[in-house]
Amino acid sequence: MTLAPASRGCEAGATFPGVATMQQIDFDLEHDFVELNQLLKLVGLADSGGAGKQLVASGAVAVDGAPESRKTAKIRAGQVVRVGDVEIRIR
Repeated sequence: MTLAPASRGCEAGATFPGVATMQQIDFDLEHDFVELNQLLKLVGLADSGGAGKQLVASGAVAVDGAPESRKTAKIRAGQVVRVGDVEIRIR
């Protein structure tokens, strides 16, 4: 059995029936870092910083693929934050 290269027939942004797609958000930092709870507020995933803290406390947030429980973790350029099917890339 020969497998075709991954690039054949599959373009970035392609959708497939029955397959959930991940929403991607690019976030441009204005300073050296942003606190995780504030990031969640700034991108619209939480109504307030307090709601962002609750979201982190619920265990629904991962940073660079690892669960993150520090509500005010310093998020820096190059990191990726994931909440459910939303991925936030920090630039």
